[in-house]
Amino acid sequence: MDFEGILLGMGNPLLDISAVIDQDFLNKYDIKPNNAILAEEKHLSMYDEMTSKFNVEYIAGGATQNSIRVAQWMLQIPGATSYMGSIGKDKYGEEMKKNAKDAGINVHYYEDESPTGTCAVCVLDGERSLVANLSAANCYKVDHLKKPENWALVEKAKYYYIAGFFLTVSPESIQLVAEHAAAKNKVFSMNLSAPFICEFFKDQQEKVLPYMDFVFGNETEARTFSRVHGWETDNVEEIALKISQWPKASGTHKRITVITQGADPVVVAEDGKVKLFPVIPLPKEKLVDTNGAGDAFVGGFLAQLVQGKPIADCVKAGCYASNVIIQRSGCTYPEKPDFE
Repeated sequence: MDFEGILLGMGNPLLDISAVIDQDFLNKYDIKPNNAILAEEKHLSMYDEMTSKFNVEYIAGGATQNSIRVAQWMLQIPGATSYMGSIGKDKYGEEMKKNAKDAGINVHYYEDESPTGTCAVCVLDGERSLVANLSAANCYKVDHLKKPENWALVEKAKYYYIAGFFLTVSPESIQLVAEHAAAKNKVFSMNLSAPFICEFFKDQQEKVLPYMDFVFGNETEARTFSRVHGWETDNVEEIALKISQWPKASGTHKRITVITQGADPVVVAEDGKVKLFPVIPLPKEKLVDTNGAGDAFVGGFLAQLVQGKPIADCVKAGCYASNVIIQRSGCTYPEKPDFE
Protein backbone atom coordinates (compact mmCIF):
# COMPACT_ATOMS: atom_id res chain seq x y z
CA MET A 1 0.00 0.00 0.00
CA ASP A 2 1.27 3.47 -0.87
CA PHE A 3 1.24 5.59 2.28
CA GLU A 4 2.86 8.68 0.79
CA GLY A 5 0.77 11.73 1.73
CA ILE A 6 -2.16 9.54 2.84
CA LEU A 7 -3.06 11.86 5.73
CA LEU A 8 -3.35 15.64 5.39
CA GLY A 9 -3.81 18.09 8.25
CA MET A 10 -4.61 21.80 8.11
CA GLY A 11 -4.53 24.12 11.09
CA ASN A 12 -2.83 26.77 13.17
CA PRO A 13 0.88 26.05 13.66
CA LEU A 14 1.79 27.56 17.02
CA LEU A 15 4.87 27.58 19.18
CA ASP A 16 3.92 26.39 22.67
CA ILE A 17 5.40 28.46 25.48
CA SER A 18 4.95 26.03 28.32
CA ALA A 19 5.53 26.55 32.03
CA VAL A 20 4.36 25.31 35.40
CA ILE A 21 2.72 28.42 36.83
CA ASP A 22 0.81 29.23 40.04
CA GLN A 23 -2.83 29.91 40.89
CA ASP A 24 -2.15 33.66 41.25
CA PHE A 25 -1.01 33.80 37.65
CA LEU A 26 -4.20 32.06 36.48
CA ASN A 27 -6.32 34.43 38.57
CA LYS A 28 -4.50 37.52 37.33
CA TYR A 29 -5.21 36.66 33.71
CA ASP A 30 -8.63 35.12 34.34
CA ILE A 31 -7.60 31.69 33.04
CA LYS A 32 -9.70 28.63 33.87
CA PRO A 33 -8.04 25.22 34.30
CA ASN A 34 -8.27 22.74 31.43
CA ASN A 35 -9.59 25.35 28.99
CA ALA A 36 -8.44 26.69 25.61
CA ILE A 37 -9.08 30.27 24.54
CA LEU A 38 -7.85 32.91 22.11
CA ALA A 39 -5.76 35.70 23.64
CA GLU A 40 -7.52 39.01 24.22
CA GLU A 41 -5.94 42.40 24.96
CA LYS A 42 -5.72 41.53 28.69
CA HIS A 43 -3.63 38.43 27.98
CA LEU A 44 -0.94 39.98 25.81
CA SER A 45 1.49 40.77 28.65
CA MET A 46 1.28 37.23 30.06
CA TYR A 47 3.73 35.80 27.51
CA ASP A 48 6.58 38.01 28.72
CA GLU A 49 5.58 37.56 32.34
CA MET A 50 5.64 33.79 31.94
CA THR A 51 9.09 33.91 30.39
CA SER A 52 10.52 36.12 33.13
CA LYS A 53 8.82 34.50 36.14
CA PHE A 54 8.68 30.80 35.36
CA ASN A 55 10.83 28.14 33.81
CA VAL A 56 9.64 28.15 30.20
CA GLU A 57 9.98 25.51 27.49
CA TYR A 58 9.42 26.18 23.78
CA ILE A 59 7.75 23.26 21.98
CA ALA A 60 6.31 23.06 18.45
CA GLY A 61 2.54 22.93 18.90
CA GLY A 62 -0.81 23.75 17.38
CA ALA A 63 -3.54 21.15 17.82
CA THR A 64 -3.69 19.78 14.26
CA GLN A 65 0.06 19.86 13.85
CA ASN A 66 0.44 17.90 17.11
CA SER A 67 -1.95 15.20 15.86
CA ILE A 68 -0.17 14.98 12.51
CA ARG A 69 3.22 14.74 14.22
CA VAL A 70 2.00 11.92 16.46
CA ALA A 71 0.40 10.07 13.52
CA GLN A 72 3.68 10.42 11.61
CA TRP A 73 5.65 9.13 14.62
CA MET A 74 3.30 6.14 15.04
CA LEU A 75 3.45 5.29 11.33
CA GLN A 76 7.26 5.56 11.03
CA ILE A 77 6.88 6.02 7.25
CA PRO A 78 8.54 9.28 6.14
CA GLY A 79 6.17 11.52 4.15
CA ALA A 80 3.03 9.57 5.09
CA THR A 81 1.58 12.82 6.42
CA SER A 82 1.38 16.38 5.15
CA TYR A 83 0.32 19.62 6.77
CA MET A 84 -0.60 23.20 5.85
CA GLY A 85 -0.93 26.33 7.95
CA SER A 86 0.55 29.80 8.26
CA ILE A 87 3.78 30.78 10.06
CA GLY A 88 5.85 33.95 10.26
CA LYS A 89 9.18 34.64 8.58
CA ASP A 90 11.05 34.56 11.89
CA LYS A 91 13.19 32.31 14.07
CA TYR A 92 10.14 30.54 15.53
CA GLY A 93 8.91 29.86 12.00
CA GLU A 94 12.30 28.47 10.98
CA GLU A 95 12.32 26.31 14.10
CA MET A 96 8.85 25.01 13.22
CA LYS A 97 9.95 24.09 9.68
CA LYS A 98 13.01 22.24 10.95
CA ASN A 99 10.95 20.44 13.60
CA ALA A 100 8.34 19.26 11.08
CA LYS A 101 10.97 18.17 8.58
CA ASP A 102 12.85 16.20 11.24
CA ALA A 103 9.55 14.55 12.15
CA GLY A 104 9.10 13.36 8.54
CA ILE A 105 6.05 15.52 7.75
CA ASN A 106 5.68 17.11 4.34
CA VAL A 107 4.82 20.68 5.36
CA HIS A 108 3.64 23.39 2.98
CA TYR A 109 3.48 26.47 5.19
CA TYR A 110 2.18 29.81 4.02
CA GLU A 111 4.67 32.41 5.27
CA ASP A 112 3.21 35.67 6.51
CA GLU A 113 4.72 39.03 7.51
CA SER A 114 3.33 38.82 11.06
CA PRO A 115 5.16 36.85 13.78
CA THR A 116 4.67 33.09 14.16
CA GLY A 117 1.72 32.33 16.45
CA THR A 118 2.33 31.31 20.03
CA CYS A 119 0.31 29.47 22.64
CA ALA A 120 0.81 29.94 26.37
CA VAL A 121 0.51 26.55 28.04
CA CYS A 122 -0.16 27.16 31.72
CA VAL A 123 0.40 23.99 33.71
CA LEU A 124 -0.90 23.59 37.26
CA ASP A 125 -1.08 20.18 38.97
CA GLY A 126 -0.55 18.51 35.59
CA GLU A 127 -3.64 20.12 34.02
CA ARG A 128 -3.07 22.49 31.13
CA SER A 129 -4.85 25.68 30.14
CA LEU A 130 -4.15 27.20 26.73
CA VAL A 131 -4.13 30.82 25.61
CA ALA A 132 -3.35 31.16 21.91
CA ASN A 133 -2.08 34.30 20.23
CA LEU A 134 -2.61 33.23 16.61
CA SER A 135 -0.78 36.09 14.91
CA ALA A 136 0.58 34.65 11.60
CA ALA A 137 -1.54 31.49 12.00
CA ASN A 138 -4.60 33.70 11.61
CA CYS A 139 -3.44 34.83 8.15
CA TYR A 140 -3.96 31.56 6.26
CA LYS A 141 -5.87 32.21 3.04
CA VAL A 142 -7.72 29.86 0.72
CA ASP A 143 -5.54 31.19 -2.14
CA HIS A 144 -2.59 29.28 -0.68
CA LEU A 145 -4.61 26.07 -0.65
CA LYS A 146 -5.66 26.55 -4.28
CA LYS A 147 -2.07 26.77 -5.56
CA PRO A 148 -1.44 23.64 -7.68
CA GLU A 149 1.51 22.47 -5.55
CA ASN A 150 -0.62 22.69 -2.39
CA TRP A 151 -3.88 21.37 -3.82
CA ALA A 152 -1.80 18.37 -4.98
CA LEU A 153 -1.51 17.40 -1.29
CA VAL A 154 -5.33 17.40 -1.05
CA GLU A 155 -5.61 15.27 -4.20
CA LYS A 156 -3.04 12.78 -2.91
CA ALA A 157 -4.48 12.35 0.59
CA LYS A 158 -7.20 9.83 1.42
CA TYR A 159 -7.75 11.01 4.99
CA TYR A 160 -8.08 14.56 6.32
CA TYR A 161 -7.91 15.94 9.82
CA ILE A 162 -8.58 19.55 10.84
CA ALA A 163 -8.97 20.77 14.42
CA GLY A 164 -11.99 22.97 15.12
CA PHE A 165 -9.60 25.83 15.89
CA PHE A 166 -9.07 26.35 12.15
CA LEU A 167 -12.76 27.37 11.84
CA THR A 168 -11.77 30.76 13.27
CA VAL A 169 -9.18 31.24 10.52
CA SER A 170 -10.26 29.81 7.16
CA PRO A 171 -13.68 28.17 6.98
CA GLU A 172 -13.45 28.49 3.15
CA SER A 173 -10.37 26.25 3.10
CA ILE A 174 -12.11 23.68 5.32
CA GLN A 175 -15.18 23.72 3.08
CA LEU A 176 -13.10 23.08 -0.06
CA VAL A 177 -11.33 20.09 1.49
CA ALA A 178 -14.59 18.76 2.99
CA GLU A 179 -16.37 18.93 -0.36
CA HIS A 180 -13.45 17.25 -2.12
CA ALA A 181 -13.48 14.44 0.46
CA ALA A 182 -17.24 13.91 0.02
CA ALA A 183 -17.01 13.94 -3.79
CA LYS A 184 -14.14 11.44 -3.83
CA ASN A 185 -15.41 9.20 -1.00
CA LYS A 186 -12.43 10.04 1.19
CA VAL A 187 -12.48 10.31 4.98
CA PHE A 188 -12.87 13.76 6.53
CA SER A 189 -12.47 14.30 10.27
CA MET A 190 -12.53 17.23 12.65
CA ASN A 191 -12.35 17.98 16.35
CA LEU A 192 -14.73 20.02 18.50
CA SER A 193 -11.46 21.38 19.96
CA ALA A 194 -12.72 23.82 22.60
CA PRO A 195 -15.89 25.03 24.30
CA PHE A 196 -15.53 28.48 22.67
CA ILE A 197 -15.55 26.91 19.19
CA CYS A 198 -18.80 25.05 19.90
CA GLU A 199 -20.30 28.20 21.35
CA PHE A 200 -19.07 31.18 19.32
CA PHE A 201 -18.30 29.47 16.01
CA LYS A 202 -21.46 27.38 16.07
CA ASP A 203 -22.58 28.40 12.56
CA GLN A 204 -19.19 27.67 10.98
CA GLN A 205 -19.05 24.33 12.82
CA GLU A 206 -22.59 23.35 11.78
CA LYS A 207 -21.91 24.18 8.16
CA VAL A 208 -19.07 21.67 7.95
CA LEU A 209 -20.48 19.05 10.35
CA PRO A 210 -22.42 17.17 7.61
CA TYR A 211 -19.06 16.45 5.94
CA MET A 212 -17.42 15.00 9.05
CA ASP A 213 -16.96 11.23 8.97
CA PHE A 214 -15.21 11.31 12.34
CA VAL A 215 -15.87 13.83 15.09
CA PHE A 216 -13.36 13.92 17.95
CA GLY A 217 -13.64 15.86 21.19
CA ASN A 218 -13.48 15.67 24.97
CA GLU A 219 -16.28 15.53 27.53
CA THR A 220 -16.29 19.29 28.26
CA GLU A 221 -16.56 20.18 24.57
CA ALA A 222 -19.28 17.56 24.04
CA ARG A 223 -21.32 19.01 26.92
CA THR A 224 -20.89 22.54 25.57
CA PHE A 225 -22.02 21.32 22.14
CA SER A 226 -25.11 19.77 23.73
CA ARG A 227 -25.96 22.92 25.70
CA VAL A 228 -25.51 25.22 22.68
CA HIS A 229 -27.83 22.99 20.62
CA GLY A 230 -30.47 22.87 23.35
CA TRP A 231 -30.20 19.11 23.85
CA GLU A 232 -30.60 19.38 27.61
CA THR A 233 -28.39 16.42 28.42
CA ASP A 234 -24.97 16.21 30.04
CA ASN A 235 -24.69 12.49 29.36
CA VAL A 236 -21.61 12.14 27.15
CA GLU A 237 -22.76 8.82 25.66
CA GLU A 238 -26.08 10.34 24.63
CA ILE A 239 -24.37 13.43 23.18
CA ALA A 240 -21.87 11.32 21.21
CA LEU A 241 -24.78 9.35 19.76
CA LYS A 242 -26.68 12.49 18.78
CA ILE A 243 -23.59 13.97 17.08
CA SER A 244 -23.07 10.72 15.16
CA GLN A 245 -26.68 10.87 13.94
CA TRP A 246 -26.44 14.47 12.68
CA PRO A 247 -27.30 14.51 8.92
CA LYS A 248 -24.45 13.74 6.50
CA ALA A 249 -23.50 15.32 3.19
CA SER A 250 -22.45 11.98 1.73
CA GLY A 251 -23.67 8.50 2.57
CA THR A 252 -20.41 6.70 1.80
CA HIS A 253 -19.14 6.59 5.39
CA LYS A 254 -21.33 6.57 8.47
CA ARG A 255 -20.27 9.15 11.04
CA ILE A 256 -18.36 7.95 14.09
CA THR A 257 -18.06 10.17 17.17
CA VAL A 258 -15.13 9.65 19.51
CA ILE A 259 -15.13 11.47 22.85
CA THR A 260 -12.26 11.20 25.33
CA GLN A 261 -12.84 11.82 29.05
CA GLY A 262 -9.38 12.12 30.60
CA ALA A 263 -8.87 9.08 32.86
CA ASP A 264 -12.42 7.83 32.19
CA PRO A 265 -13.27 5.53 29.27
CA VAL A 266 -13.31 6.71 25.65
CA VAL A 267 -16.84 6.93 24.25
CA VAL A 268 -17.35 5.74 20.66
CA ALA A 269 -20.74 6.21 19.00
CA GLU A 270 -21.48 4.58 15.65
CA ASP A 271 -24.46 2.89 14.02
CA GLY A 272 -26.81 3.91 16.81
CA LYS A 273 -24.68 2.17 19.44
CA VAL A 274 -22.19 3.35 22.05
CA LYS A 275 -19.06 1.49 23.11
CA LEU A 276 -16.76 2.37 25.99
CA PHE A 277 -13.02 1.73 25.89
CA PRO A 278 -10.97 2.03 29.10
CA VAL A 279 -7.80 4.12 28.95
CA ILE A 280 -4.39 3.05 30.26
CA PRO A 281 -4.27 4.02 33.96
CA LEU A 282 -1.41 6.30 34.97
CA PRO A 283 -0.37 6.95 38.57
CA LYS A 284 -0.61 10.70 39.40
CA GLU A 285 3.12 10.97 40.11
CA LYS A 286 3.90 9.97 36.52
CA LEU A 287 1.72 12.71 35.01
CA VAL A 288 3.86 15.58 33.70
CA ASP A 289 1.16 17.55 31.89
CA THR A 290 -1.96 16.94 29.82
CA ASN A 291 -0.83 19.34 27.06
CA GLY A 292 -1.28 17.54 23.74
CA ALA A 293 -3.08 14.53 25.26
CA GLY A 294 -6.20 14.90 23.12
CA ASP A 295 -4.12 15.74 20.04
CA ALA A 296 -1.96 12.66 20.62
CA PHE A 297 -5.05 10.48 21.00
CA VAL A 298 -6.25 11.62 17.56
CA GLY A 299 -2.76 11.09 16.07
CA GLY A 300 -2.55 7.53 17.35
CA PHE A 301 -6.12 6.83 16.24
CA LEU A 302 -5.56 8.16 12.71
CA ALA A 303 -2.28 6.24 12.30
CA GLN A 304 -4.27 3.01 12.60
CA LEU A 305 -7.27 4.28 10.65
CA VAL A 306 -5.20 5.04 7.53
CA GLN A 307 -3.97 1.44 7.66
CA GLY A 308 -7.56 0.19 7.53
CA LYS A 309 -7.54 -1.13 11.11
CA PRO A 310 -10.78 -1.67 13.08
CA ILE A 311 -12.02 1.09 15.40
CA ALA A 312 -11.03 -0.84 18.56
CA ASP A 313 -7.39 -0.87 17.36
CA CYS A 314 -7.59 2.84 16.51
CA VAL A 315 -8.81 3.66 20.03
CA LYS A 316 -6.13 1.46 21.58
CA ALA A 317 -3.43 3.28 19.59
CA GLY A 318 -4.94 6.64 20.57
CA CYS A 319 -4.81 5.66 24.24
CA TYR A 320 -1.23 4.47 23.87
CA ALA A 321 -0.12 7.75 22.24
CA SER A 322 -1.82 9.97 24.81
CA ASN A 323 -0.38 7.86 27.64
CA VAL A 324 3.12 8.50 26.25
CA ILE A 325 2.53 12.23 25.79
CA ILE A 326 1.14 12.97 29.28
CA GLN A 327 4.33 11.57 30.80
CA ARG A 328 6.35 14.20 28.93
CA SER A 329 6.28 17.96 28.66
CA GLY A 330 4.08 19.16 25.76
CA CYS A 331 3.36 17.07 22.71
CA THR A 332 6.72 15.32 22.53
CA TYR A 333 7.60 11.66 22.20
CA PRO A 334 10.53 9.20 22.34
CA GLU A 335 12.38 8.25 19.16
CA LYS A 336 10.28 5.19 18.32
CA PRO A 337 6.81 4.07 19.40
CA ASP A 338 6.45 0.84 21.34
CA PHE A 339 2.95 -0.04 20.23
CA GLU A 340 1.83 -3.53 19.30
